[in-house]
Amino acid sequence: MIDTLKNIIVTMRPAQWVKNVFVFAPVIFASQHTRQDPFLLLFAALATAVFILLAGSVYIFNDILDVEKDRQHPSKRNRPIAAGDLPIRGASIGALILLALSVVTGAFLGWRFMLTAGLYLLLNLVYSSGLKRIPWVDVLIIAAGFVLRILAGCFAIGLAPAEISYYLIGCTFLIASFLALAKRRHEASVIADRSTRDVLSSYKIAHLDVAMIAVGVLTVAAYAMYAFSERTTEYFDNQRMPLTIPLVVLGIFEFIRILRRPGETRSPTDRMLRDPLFIVNGLVYAALVVWVVYG
Repeated sequence: MIDTLKNIIVTMRPAQWVKNVFVFAPVIFASQHTRQDPFLLLFAALATAVFILLAGSVYIFNDILDVEKDRQHPSKRNRPIAAGDLPIRGASIGALILLALSVVTGAFLGWRFMLTAGLYLLLNLVYSSGLKRIPWVDVLIIAAGFVLRILAGCFAIGLAPAEISYYLIGCTFLIASFLALAKRRHEASVIADRSTRDVLSSYKIAHLDVAMIAVGVLTVAAYAMYAFSERTTEYFDNQRMPLTIPLVVLGIFEFIRILRRPGETRSPTDRMLRDPLFIVNGLVYAALVVWVVYG
């Protein structure tokens, strides 16, 4: 029982839980609401937990579908289901329990949150079932999942659609596209047998590099527009948000450096969570944002 639980947690990809910081982010930026009601932080934390459970169930479902191909992959063959440490029946039961827990917990956060979470789940199930095999569409689907995370975080704390910053929605879509392109670029460069992921045969590294540069530039431009916008200045009652732009630029350049480091089979998102410069830059950015928003 303990081994099964351990393998289910491993299959839920704890290293990927950091992606759900996008669910929590809106409560930090919605300072006027958070100052009036600090309990919104608890709602945001609950929403983040719901998405961890949802994403975990999707990861398990995906590993069940891809078990044979994962066994041919240089690193994915070590995952519990592919390695035979977690039986498919046990994995299926675990995924259903996670899904049930997410529904019960999410019900406390309102219908808008539940609708967004449901769309996120549906999007990921459709992605795992077939859309991940369509080049470029797979990248857009991944990016859309991050946008749904942001929207879910907004609705969890009671923001009306008109109160949501669409600059941040755009930035989220762009940075998520950048990360998805980086993931495909990494896989295309390290996986010799591209039959383990059908879509890779349709990608060329040179095209992915160009797309990453273009999306990276657009990300910085969109974030700068958000930082300098009149609405941002009025909402935070200061003009300090542009101070965070250099850290966004540094984060993108450092991620590219991590991605292009030779001899690495781990995914770039796994490596960035172990890279000292990237971690320090992220912590400084978070601290600076808190000072800008609440200082």
